Amino acid sequence: MKAGAHPLRGYFYIGSAAFLWGISATLGRAAFTGRLLPGGASLRTIEPLILSQSRATLSLAVLLPILLMRRGASVLRVPGRDLLQFFLLGILGVAVSNYFYYLAIQRTNVATAIILQYTAPVWVLLYTAVRGAERPSWQRFAAVGLAVIGCALAVGLVGSGGFRMDAIGITAAILAAFSFAFYNVGGHQVLARYDRWKVLLWVLVATSTFWIFVNPPWKIVAAHYSRQQWGFMLVFSLVSVLGPFSCYFAGLQHLEPTRAIVTSCLEPVFSIVITALVLGELVKTMQTAGIVLVLVAIVLIQLPERASRSEQFLVEPIE
Repeated sequence: MKAGAHPLRGYFYIGSAAFLWGISATLGRAAFTGRLLPGGASLRTIEPLILSQSRATLSLAVLLPILLMRRGASVLRVPGRDLLQFFLLGILGVAVSNYFYYLAIQRTNVATAIILQYTAPVWVLLYTAVRGAERPSWQRFAAVGLAVIGCALAVGLVGSGGFRMDAIGITAAILAAFSFAFYNVGGHQVLARYDRWKVLLWVLVATSTFWIFVNPPWKIVAAHYSRQQWGFMLVFSLVSVLGPFSCYFAGLQHLEPTRAIVTSCLEPVFSIVITALVLGELVKTMQTAGIVLVLVAIVLIQLPERASRSEQFLVEPIE
């Protein structure tokens, strides 16, 4: 392991990101179903496209002035070749993943969207193994398998809230999984050369630029969103993008992609626990079993291995 890399710190960062994503999953469902929010207030429906666009754009609007004040214009200086990589990461990774994930939730249900998106650890492990970046050990395959099965049980794949078939929703969830896997691998590589704040800034620039072409500003103005909706979208952007992605990118500086993405499977676990604590919903036996499997997977993936080849994929954290 390279000097300066701290696995425990990496797990903490990824866990923090998963916790925030667990909160945002519930908020996202409320945003485009119009369900009641805390305090009895109702929210007019917000479409997945607007939710995906606003959370990236508003996060950029908050982060950019802060970084300019603290670091000056140097935060914007990036070589052209790396700028292209940032845009690919922002568009094919973050933008596509966000949009298709929320579209999948809208067309199917939370359980279906999460379990299909969280097949991403499988794709990351296979990709890194084929490329020779990580050693395809039994330990890694077992951890990935337990994480996927645990997520399936935790979100209610077995039971009344199980898998819901919808061609568009299923396709969207699978595309979200591939995008999630893409920005785990691509983000890890970029973070070998840049600090997380510059990476996050340019990823948000790329994502926001993409959404401007997909959904121009005048269409948003024509939608006449209320103050309540704009307030919700601002809070949602901080909870679902700015906070968790800053933590996740920090975690990727300390962990290789497979370990990071397996740890991110804590998101559905946190979603269930938060729902139980806030709404008083009963956690079922199969959900408890799923939570245990996810936790076992995280412990298994972080155990040291005999071979050191996987350590070659670690990057030196840049603070």
